[in-house]
Amino acid sequence: MSALKLGLPKGSLEQATIELFAQAGWRIAPSSRNYFPTIDDPEIVCSLVRPQEMARYVADGTLDMGLTGLDWILEWQCEEKVAQIGTLEYSKSSNRPCRWVLATRQDSPIQRLEDLQGKRIATELENFTRRHLEERGIHAEVIFSWGATEAKVVEGLVDAIVEITETGSTIRAHGLRIVADLLETRTTIIANHEAVRNPWKKTKIDQITLLLNAALTARHKAILKMNVPVARSAEVLALLPSLQAPTINPLSDPEWQAVETVVDRSLVRDLIWRLKQAGAVGILEYDLKKVV
Repeated sequence: MSALKLGLPKGSLEQATIELFAQAGWRIAPSSRNYFPTIDDPEIVCSLVRPQEMARYVADGTLDMGLTGLDWILEWQCEEKVAQIGTLEYSKSSNRPCRWVLATRQDSPIQRLEDLQGKRIATELENFTRRHLEERGIHAEVIFSWGATEAKVVEGLVDAIVEITETGSTIRAHGLRIVADLLETRTTIIANHEAVRNPWKKTKIDQITLLLNAALTARHKAILKMNVPVARSAEVLALLPSLQAPTINPLSDPEWQAVETVVDRSLVRDLIWRLKQAGAVGILEYDLKKVV
């Protein structure tokens, strides 16, 4: 039987990715003893791979498909070596993209990128940072950081760091100041070019991509159901956004009808109050698993 070799990001994104696949319809069970989680789909073989290495394994065909950050695709200049299938709006603790930022001490004279001329910078995103600065005519010493990157600038070992952040809170907690944003990165679905040319594998890749995106879309949506007096139907319907149009069904009492619609989750808090004032009763909110 054919099987798609799927790379899952090991580390900070691991649990969030497993939860996303579960919502999309695949149960993945990682093992503490190896890097090959089981999955309830005989057509998929999973491997846990560090996001930093994912693009290279997909590029050389070790993996057919993987999830990694745009940052690591750019770090290893794999933009042309892999097929970028799409992006997924999720991270380890939110649905926001992450940023690679240049940061330094509060009392540092560095105020802009140009002030890095001749300075020393520590980062895990070594190659991208060096190219980013050189393209702007800035010659600085960029060294690889094996961890505790913030501490290196706090302790004066380097003049600045380039570090990834979602909110900037960790950087600020270390008493550092963000000077500039270098890159916004999102989780990216990538595939090996040969796998994309294989009809069976391409179909499987498209199926996974569709359902992962459907699961993420559903996180921002909710179903509202309610009963509405026919006499006030127009007033209620005017309040309801929908993917297409609200579903309306008659009830046994001809003076009432049932209304159902999908709305943005961010609107629900205010919308329920307004619907109640417009005459809706028995208002129910349901979570969604997928929206295709």
